[in-house]
Amino acid sequence: MLADIALFLAAAVIAVPLAQRLGLGAVIGYLVAGIAIGPSGLALVTDVQSILDFSEFGVVLLLFVIGLELQPSRLWRLRVDVFGLGGAQVLLGTLVFGLAATAAGLPPVAAAVTGFGLSMSSTALVLRLLADRGELDARHGRAAFAVLLFQDLAVIPFIALLPLLSGGQAGLHWPDAARALAAIAGVVVLGRTVLRPALRRLAAANVPEIFTAAALLVVIATALGMQAAGLSMSLGAFLAGVLLAESEFRHELQADIEPFKGLLLGLFFIAVGMSVNLGLVASRPAAVLALLAGLVALKTASLYALGRLARLPAAASRAFAAALAAGGEFAFVLFALAGAAGLLAADTRELLVLAVSLSMLLTPALYRLQARFQPATVGPAFDAIDAPPAPVLLAGFGPFGQIVGRLLRVKKIPFTVLEKSWEQVDVVRRFGSTIYYGDAARLDLLRAARADRAALFVITIANAEISLQIAETVRRHFPQLRVFAVAQDRNHALRLMDLGITDVVRRAYFSSLELSRRVLVTLGESEPAAARAITTFRSHDEATLLKQQAVYRDETQLIQSSQAAARELEQLFESDRPDTVERAA
Repeated sequence: MLADIALFLAAAVIAVPLAQRLGLGAVIGYLVAGIAIGPSGLALVTDVQSILDFSEFGVVLLLFVIGLELQPSRLWRLRVDVFGLGGAQVLLGTLVFGLAATAAGLPPVAAAVTGFGLSMSSTALVLRLLADRGELDARHGRAAFAVLLFQDLAVIPFIALLPLLSGGQAGLHWPDAARALAAIAGVVVLGRTVLRPALRRLAAANVPEIFTAAALLVVIATALGMQAAGLSMSLGAFLAGVLLAESEFRHELQADIEPFKGLLLGLFFIAVGMSVNLGLVASRPAAVLALLAGLVALKTASLYALGRLARLPAAASRAFAAALAAGGEFAFVLFALAGAAGLLAADTRELLVLAVSLSMLLTPALYRLQARFQPATVGPAFDAIDAPPAPVLLAGFGPFGQIVGRLLRVKKIPFTVLEKSWEQVDVVRRFGSTIYYGDAARLDLLRAARADRAALFVITIANAEISLQIAETVRRHFPQLRVFAVAQDRNHALRLMDLGITDVVRRAYFSSLELSRRVLVTLGESEPAAARAITTFRSHDEATLLKQQAVYRDETQLIQSSQAAARELEQLFESDRPDTVERAA
């Protein structure tokens, strides 16, 4: 067993970082690792089914974490896109692929499972792809997120139904339904009355490993309870997560479960990769190519149509369709469970798994290809700005930007806020503040906000790359604007300074100085001595920042400069010590 574990870990350690570096995502890395060591590759592991059976517990843990992360308030804000667009996508995809599977000769239940499985997309792959391109807040990124969220929710009841559909049963019997409802009610009641008090007692014991054991016990016990009632183990884990989503233990439970979930889910994808039968490419090339092309083409066409019906622009609809066109990791879960329940024949399952795997491998390249044809038009639309020209433009309205805005408001100084996060826009508007949705890096939005009539431009966005992109656009097209910018860290500040922006404040810099002053006073320093130490440190640090602007791109020179600055600072404080001053006197 240890040899097998070492083999799986080695394959993952090699393949996953390589896939991440190539922009393919961790899921693809695990699949490739499984293909490499499985029967279709080096054949280092041949008992794939036993590994798959064991690793399916990773899916159970995944659904527990999904339940923990399920926030009703967030669902309510996204309800139109999630339940409208997301529900339409799953229904349409299931119908299209289900009819195609029926036409191919599959029985009704198998066709329904196939249709639903192929309608799924990869949450991990798509979100990573959009995040890397900075498109999560774009129109198509928001729509894709809503669809993926609905898919994550829709898969729960579908997985729960699979055991009840085994053996060719097309419907539910009343005893089965009663037993299932009793099991769900039992989990809810026990979760409300027993689980939280028990976790409080365990947390009070202050033994971390016991709390971790309790977290695993909660997942396993609810999963086994659901399995005993004839339902899916995943449904039990999901319900347990939902019950604890609003508890004070949510974050600790997630932190405890996350390592187990990550490893076992990675093992599951490795096992899926091992089960990929690459021999089908040689023995049935026409079937593989037809299924792969049909999957991508039908899904792309249906997604594009839904995007247009949801009033997305044509370019955003194309990007939305390209992002979600491939299959997803839940397809592997569904096909594996359906195969174990006897709903899918082994050869059909192998063909479906291969097609989904190939579609996921092609996703990054296909998305980059479509983006090349629409590089400038896919960006998010922005709100019509109907306010008169203001002397201050504020890009970003998070916690930092809100403080700036509140002070300007009480001083009766007009300002215009541009915010790229649509979720933040929704929150701020509910509190009655005026804010405009849009990407401040876009020249057309800046012109609409009358940047040519403003006096100051304030950038409070935390993301360094987006902040620099905005700063560069403003400096190039509106050189008369004085720019104030918040830097995420020292390197971000230096890059802003390279653009000619001198009014740079490092995020949390002054609050960290204030905390340091309080620490010194608590340790026995007098208030004047602590204030003098902070002033000395700040003056020296700001002077060092100016010096390092010329060398920070050369790591060797930067290290030397930092070491020299540290020695200078030590000498300054040494000379300021009371005993040193007395000796000098």
